[in-house]
Amino acid sequence: MNKLPSEKRRQILHLMVEGNSIRGIARLVDVSPVTVLRYLEKAGAACAEFHDKNVRNVKAKRVECDEIWSFNYCKRASLPTAKAAPADAGDAWTWTALDRDSKLIISYLIGGRDAGYATEFMQDVADRVANRIQLTTDGHRPYLEAVDGAFGIDIDYAMLIKTYGETPDLGGPERKYSPGVCTGIVGKKIQGRPDARYVSTSFVEKHNQSMRQHMRRFTRLTAAHSKKLVNHIHMVSLYTVWYNYARINSAVRMAPAMAAGISDKLWDVSDIVRMIEAYETGEEFKL
Repeated sequence: MNKLPSEKRRQILHLMVEGNSIRGIARLVDVSPVTVLRYLEKAGAACAEFHDKNVRNVKAKRVECDEIWSFNYCKRASLPTAKAAPADAGDAWTWTALDRDSKLIISYLIGGRDAGYATEFMQDVADRVANRIQLTTDGHRPYLEAVDGAFGIDIDYAMLIKTYGETPDLGGPERKYSPGVCTGIVGKKIQGRPDARYVSTSFVEKHNQSMRQHMRRFTRLTAAHSKKLVNHIHMVSLYTVWYNYARINSAVRMAPAMAAGISDKLWDVSDIVRMIEAYETGEEFKL
């Protein structure tokens, strides 16, 4: 395969993280969809390795965790009648850990929503922070054992438990897409001495919206959903590096990696292209 010019690589990455579909990108950049997918594969592998090596010893104080739903190939309800569905078809949950202060994505994991994934996810979070943190999650029960196994007593941990009522009868088809009414919120101390003022998942839930806006695969009611789970994982890896290093967060007025002290400059998408090229050749990437 001929190597794409750097400018086309930059355009492909930029369009990906701005919420465009694979075929839409192919039309805009004048390449084939297969070429776009092959570059996504390289970009995802390079970004996953970069994140794993460089987002370490994060000096966070308050961390929020949540899970965002999407699906791969088809929705779980359609699996019994789906033709040639792969083994990993169905629900795909993305677990994220966000530093409340710097807005840095500390850790992410794509898979199921069970205890096994919760344990793997929380162990990764524990490996990446440099000090004792205050952690807030929702009321998902697998977090209890996962957090205890990863942190032990060296954490201030609380759950924010929300209760929901019935969706209001709006008298039309829009009722199907309306969320249930939140009828109550309770902060529950689980471990240590969490500060009640910071028992919240608001920032990580706001970031869920950003993920849906910047990755077409997460958009609800779309035909651009992931057809292969591996490509879904590659896209999240690319987005994470772009979000952490190359996107100015309006709350901190700089890239989250800069606010967290793990980068001293704002990246451009061209820097991500150079990082991927270094990954391809096995060279050490330096800004």
